[in-house]
Amino acid sequence: MIYIFLLIIILMAIVLLQQSSFIKNRNKNYQKRLVEDSLKHIYDCEHKKIDSTSLSLSGSLSLSKEKTTKLIQSMLQKHLIKTSGNKLSLTDEGKNYALQVIRIHRLWEKFLAENTSVQEYDWHKIAEIEEHKTSIENANKIAAQLGNPFVDPHGDPIPNEKGELIFQETVSLNEVKENNFVKVEHIEDEPKEIYQRIFGYGIFVGSILLVKKKSDEKIFLELNGKEISLSIVEADNINVSYVTDFISEDVIPLTSLNIDESGIISFISNGIRGQQRRRLLDFGILPNTEITARMKSINNDPTAYEVRGTLIALRKNQSDLIFIKKKEV
Repeated sequence: MIYIFLLIIILMAIVLLQQSSFIKNRNKNYQKRLVEDSLKHIYDCEHKKIDSTSLSLSGSLSLSKEKTTKLIQSMLQKHLIKTSGNKLSLTDEGKNYALQVIRIHRLWEKFLAENTSVQEYDWHKIAEIEEHKTSIENANKIAAQLGNPFVDPHGDPIPNEKGELIFQETVSLNEVKENNFVKVEHIEDEPKEIYQRIFGYGIFVGSILLVKKKSDEKIFLELNGKEISLSIVEADNINVSYVTDFISEDVIPLTSLNIDESGIISFISNGIRGQQRRRLLDFGILPNTEITARMKSINNDPTAYEVRGTLIALRKNQSDLIFIKKKEV
């Protein structure tokens, strides 16, 4: 009987040790995430040339004043940040750490965009989780697999292994005067609601826009022959560069073709990415290729198109993002 009692005691001790180890690791991971999110917040403030304070940090992380103070003290002891009055700033060590986390985040967004069918507005949320779990070694493997990209799908620069960033000069869409062509270089992915609205308009990194008219509340654009309007708040989340040699073509979405009408493919929107894009390319849907609408289903979705002697069924949400120039009869 005493042996059974001792066995029970040993098993209970093992369970308690395992629980203790689990809680310890969970707390360690939580603290790591807080530090990394803090460094990202301070880096973002420095990049935008605004002050980072304990109050801004508390709001960003949704922490109480007491927990924020302890967090700041911990980062000071690790020489990751320094203070001047109530202003927080990064040390060289803290900046390198922040860029490391940012690199992992943006590499994950690029990976999700190019290699999965994850929806565009979910990339950021998943990358926010993976950035705290991915080692530098694994991040470098992801970068190598992607061809060491310079920018993420939103147009943000991806730091290289040395923490170096290559920034492209851009302006806010709101700053562009009427009758100018611009190329979308960056779309801010926060707040999520505004990002989803921009995505819904069919605006992606790489899109060419013509600024047609501006008012105090709206900016009116032409995108692939279609007129759209954005609020000033939405336009402020889009950064662009001027395009001086762009010649506006009479391009229309593939869905505009009637049965037995043909067109020449001009380009495929950046809204089609990853596996979906590779599938279209494998089917021969390439720029300067002739494509003909042949059959529509009862509900007009999907539609069968002929490309290089082969019939391909495409959903409307795909053919809306393939742009053509009608072939003259």
